[in-house]
Order: sequence, then C-alpha cells, then structure tokens
Amino acid sequence: MSNHIMNTYGRLPVSFVRGEGCYLYDKQDNRYLDALTGIAVCGLGHAHPEVSKAICGQAATLMHTSNLYGIPNQEKLADKLCELAAMDRVFFCNSGAEANEAAIKIARRYGHNRGIALPTIIVANKSFHGRTLSTLSATGNSKIQDGFEPLVPGFVHVDFNDMDAIKSACKDNDQIVAIMVEPIQGEGGLATPPESYLQEIRAFCDASDYLMILDEIQTGVCRTGKWFAGQHSNIIPDVMTLAKGLGNGFPIGACVAKGTAAETLTPGTHGSTFGGTPLACAAALATLDVMEKNRLDQAAADLGQYFRQQFRASLSDLIAQNKVTDIRGRGLMIGIELDRSCTELVKQALDKKLLINVTADKVVRLLPALITTREQADEIISIVSELITDLVHS
Repeated sequence: MSNHIMNTYGRLPVSFVRGEGCYLYDKQDNRYLDALTGIAVCGLGHAHPEVSKAICGQAATLMHTSNLYGIPNQEKLADKLCELAAMDRVFFCNSGAEANEAAIKIARRYGHNRGIALPTIIVANKSFHGRTLSTLSATGNSKIQDGFEPLVPGFVHVDFNDMDAIKSACKDNDQIVAIMVEPIQGEGGLATPPESYLQEIRAFCDASDYLMILDEIQTGVCRTGKWFAGQHSNIIPDVMTLAKGLGNGFPIGACVAKGTAAETLTPGTHGSTFGGTPLACAAALATLDVMEKNRLDQAAADLGQYFRQQFRASLSDLIAQNKVTDIRGRGLMIGIELDRSCTELVKQALDKKLLINVTADKVVRLLPALITTREQADEIISIVSELITDLVHS
C-alpha cells in the first residue's frame, strides 16, 4: 500500500480490482461474497449493466455543467425523488455529510426566519451524521468528535428512542427549531425503534412548529424494505437526507424537503460545484429505475425477514444462553448483537471470502445487496453463524 495516502483507515489486507453482482474479486482473482456493499452503497451489486450503460452513455455526452444552468437529468431525478417520497424539492450534493449539512442549514435558516437567535437542533446519542465539523458535532459519539474541538454549537443530544428525553430537552428552551434522527442507527449498533417513535416525533414537531429531519443516508433507497425507512411509520418528514445507495457507487447526495423547509434556501444561500451533475444524476436515475422495475423494496423486505428468521434458528442455542442478545433491523439492514466484543470476526470472515462489518464493538452488521439470492443468503448465514458460534465457544 502507498505511503502517500493519509492514514485515516484501518484497512484490511485485501485490494479489489473488479466486481460482478454480489461478488468482488481481488488481485489474485479470488472471489468474495459481499455482504457489506460498500456500507449500504451498491444496492444493485457491482457493475450493474444498466447503471454502467447509463454512466458510460452520459460520460460520452456531457459530464458536467455549472448549476448556473438548467440540468435536465437533475430535474428528472428531483421529480422522481419527490414522487417517491411525497415531498416538494431537492438539493443535490455529493455525499451524506453534505446532505446533512444542507439539512442543518435549512433548520438554522428556518429558525432565523422566525426570529430565533441561536437555532438549536435535538439529535440523538450514538447517532452518526458525518465527519464535517457541523455533522460530527451533531453526531452522538465522543470518539468521532475527539480532537476536533471546539465543536459547532447548536445541538442538544438526548437518548435515542426516548420521547420523554426529547420533550424534557425542549421544555423551556425557546431556541429549538428541529429534531434530527436516523430511523435506524446504522453506526450505532443498528438500534431499531418501534414504528411509534417516528410517529411521536412527527406529532411533537407539528405541535411545536419544529422541523422533523430524517437522516436516511444508510436506511434510504429500498434498504429497509420500503423506499424510505420513515414509510414504515407512515410519516413524511420535513427534511430527508439521502446518499449511499442512491447512485449505486457513484457519489451523489440529496436533501429532500417539503412545505416551508422546501422554500427556506434561496439563491446565494447554499450551493455545490459538483452537486447534481448530469453524470451523477444519470447514475441515480438508472439505479432508481432498476429498483422500481424489479420491486427491490419488496425483495429487500422479504429477504431481510428470511435472514432474521434463519439467524434466529441457527443461533437459537446462543440466544437461549443470552450469548447472542438480539437480532434486529429492517429489510436488508441486519444486526446481530453479541454479549462481547466481536471485531475479530471481520478478518475471520474475510479469510472465508465473505465481507461483513462490526459496529458498536458488539454488533455484526450485514448490508447485502438488494439483488442477493436465497442461495447467497444461505451462504452468508452459514458462515456468520459458524464464526459467531466459534467465537462464543473459544
């Protein structure tokens, strides 16, 4: 590995040179089954032919113009996202952190427009919203914030899935303008609240004139078995952020808004040189088209249910002994929590040619492609169950 790359990642000892469907291939042409998909990015698997065709065709036609001009692909993509989400307007950017930056700016400007001097956003402990200064300040993880103080003010952290904590934090605080949460905390151990949690936040925001912001960077675009995870609770947020799976590997982010929030940013208040280029939007349009044609929202719901059922069966003895303490998530966002640290399972799975992840130290996180077959699912279940069993009995 090059000594000229900044040391910001603890990289595993493998380099991939090509991909096909649910598989990645290393320099020696060894095949690995990908149950992580670039951390919920490649929902259609690798080198999907329709997405590749769209990217190649657009690259040969027009890759970039400034947002000072109309961009037809951007308009088509905005129309599609607003149709799917039942929302009004979209700001395009390049990443999840940038989408969350836009959401935070909307909330602050919304507050200032109402005469609030220090607009403040309620956020959750153990959340993850990005690594820019404002999004890491919103993130509820001191390890990510360490060494980057002073943090950006304007955030109040409360426990996740605790409506009483939200109400307590808002009591007698006339600077609150928004509540920002993830429907499922991806980096926080796949904490999965009941559907009533988001419904209660929606009702509280409506009663308090707060904006409800859903960070759907990891949960959006069919990952949880709905187009957007908030749809499990039958709610529509004021602001929703997307990235990861939106371009199937091509960088693109989106901040989607409705109502007053959709009209808050005006010319000169926000922008992005590379946001919503013809090329990025072509990739996203092709991705959404494949998902819609193949009903991959329902496919993710069905296969996710199968994964959890099979894991509960294969790990039943460890569940009975409370060695496996929970199996949770929605759709193809799967978390298996152990009673101990299990970070070593990532390397052990790699040795078995399977790509997985561990988050929050004790939770095996699986984010397989939406096109994963039952046969591939069974292979993932078998290897992960074996690794967990061996770890517990070691």
